Amino acid sequence: MSGASGPVGRDGGVLNGFHIRQVPGDVGTEVSDFASEWDDVRFATRVWERQTDDGYRVDLRVHVMRGERLTDLAALRDFLTDYHERDPADWPLTEFTHGDTTGLRDDSQAFWLAEPGVAVNVLVEPGQVDREQLTATALAIVTVQNQEEPAPGQ
Repeated sequence: MSGASGPVGRDGGVLNGFHIRQVPGDVGTEVSDFASEWDDVRFATRVWERQTDDGYRVDLRVHVMRGERLTDLAALRDFLTDYHERDPADWPLTEFTHGDTTGLRDDSQAFWLAEPGVAVNVLVEPGQVDREQLTATALAIVTVQNQEEPAPGQ
């Protein structure tokens, strides 16, 4: 048990070399994968969303990012500051330990450098997923080697 305050999570499958071993039970069940690139960083993204009266709402996003500019945690933070259009002076982040590395988080996202050039960013809808569930989900994402990528939930 992760200590998360919501229902027990489910497996999120493998995304671009990372196994998302836990997805909070409260997130939507509509799952989509996307590939994109921004400022010389390639993204593999998986989103979990739900249908609402107004359309769809994304509850959870996991980005696996690959790019030469992602050299260390400071470079990753700088990149994400630009990508998410954040004011670096007004972005309160706290450190957390992810395996053998240090990551940063706030109430709606967590990120860490898995190795130079490879990073993971987990984003949640704060009204749907709390900080404890965010952290538990981030900590449940681990590197896999040479594995077929099963569909989410398998």
